[in-house]
Amino acid sequence: MDKYKYLIKNIGLLAISSFATKLLSFFLVPLYTNILTTTEYGIYDLFHATISVLLPILTLNIQESVIRFALEKKYDRNAIVTIAMRYLLISCIFIILGLSINSFLGLSLIGKTYAIYFLLLFFVQALSGIVLAYIRGIDKITELSISSIIASVVTIGCNILFLLCFKWGLGGYFLANIIGPLVQSIYLIIQFHMIRATHLQNQYKLETRAMLCYCKPLIANSISWWVNNVSDRYIVMYFCGLAENGIYSIASKIPSILNIFQTIFSQAWVLSVIKDFDPEDKNGFFANTYKTYNCLMVIICSAIIVVDKILAHILYSKDFYVAWRYVPWLTIAIVFGSLSGYIGGFFSAVKNSKIFAQSTMIGAVLNVVLNMILTPFLGALGAAIATAACYMAVWIIRYWHSKKYIKLRINICRDIFSYLLLAIQAVVLLFATETHFLYIIEGLLFVIITSVYCKDISLVINKLLKRT
Repeated sequence: MDKYKYLIKNIGLLAISSFATKLLSFFLVPLYTNILTTTEYGIYDLFHATISVLLPILTLNIQESVIRFALEKKYDRNAIVTIAMRYLLISCIFIILGLSINSFLGLSLIGKTYAIYFLLLFFVQALSGIVLAYIRGIDKITELSISSIIASVVTIGCNILFLLCFKWGLGGYFLANIIGPLVQSIYLIIQFHMIRATHLQNQYKLETRAMLCYCKPLIANSISWWVNNVSDRYIVMYFCGLAENGIYSIASKIPSILNIFQTIFSQAWVLSVIKDFDPEDKNGFFANTYKTYNCLMVIICSAIIVVDKILAHILYSKDFYVAWRYVPWLTIAIVFGSLSGYIGGFFSAVKNSKIFAQSTMIGAVLNVVLNMILTPFLGALGAAIATAACYMAVWIIRYWHSKKYIKLRINICRDIFSYLLLAIQAVVLLFATETHFLYIIEGLLFVIITSVYCKDISLVINKLLKRT
């Protein structure tokens, strides 16, 4: 299949499921902010953040190997499934032991009160990560999209039922976000006979060694991404309190609009880059897709900044409204994170997982340092700025290293200029108090950014027209 057609087909299928999942949950933000307090949302976010860092450590990041090795038909798929499930079970044993020790010693009252939710959330996220990675690896994107729609319907339905009808509060919110992904995982496990493929009595020593050799360096990468993504939540909580952390967490809901596009593309892109990797990029496929991706991400980011306050009025209730201040910087962070992920696809193709770890570790250190400097003075705004800065650093490092593996012909000076304009937009939004002046300046900056990418927009339109 043509490279562009294969990528566009996967983007289309993943878009169907992602829009159903992300957009519907996006419009439920007013429900969450009306029913849950800032402290309750802060607790959920804290659990989610903690699980995010425990998953790659306790499972040895096995899901990264699952997708990479499942993409190559020479590997035994029964072995891939079995090895992944074995590490899933081992990780759950460690979680049970940890929660038992906490219950006995009383180290964390919140951890003790919501222990069962923590365990279930960990199990479901670990299971879902493995199952979805396997399904993507065997290139069953249509079925993956169907399952995502099922999961979104179940999750949203449970949220409405548990929060509005049963009035279960935070417990109901936990359950809804556990049941949805669990239903999706069960559906896919049954559909693709993953239980039948699991043979825990078999050792699969060669496959285990190969998979661990690939995924172990990515543990440091995942932990570093965790530092970049959520360590700021702990620092905000320390300096500003649990309630402020809840506000900072809800701020990510508006940037999630951009994250929808990032998630769709990155999932499809990994499949394409491994399947069609060409170090010389003779036909310009990788350069064209990078330019298109960068163009769309920057323009959408700019548009989100323009309408940030309007969306905040619609989505954020009560004490959550102030979260609009953090949205521009978190959205800019997604732009650099998405471009870092794009370039990271090249390292996956050549199975060089060490560069992942090196770049993200540097970004993580920078993130912590900037957070410790900026948060005491600027509050959660400082954490948002630090997050954007660290993602930019990761992008710079990966772009530099990628030159060893591929000739990517792009206009980097023009791109840097557009990134500076995004930063100016974010600053203007913070300091412009007069509404008409604010939207005139923001609108003008958006027009300039769009005009910068006229050629890339024309390229996208021409490609689409040729294929219709």
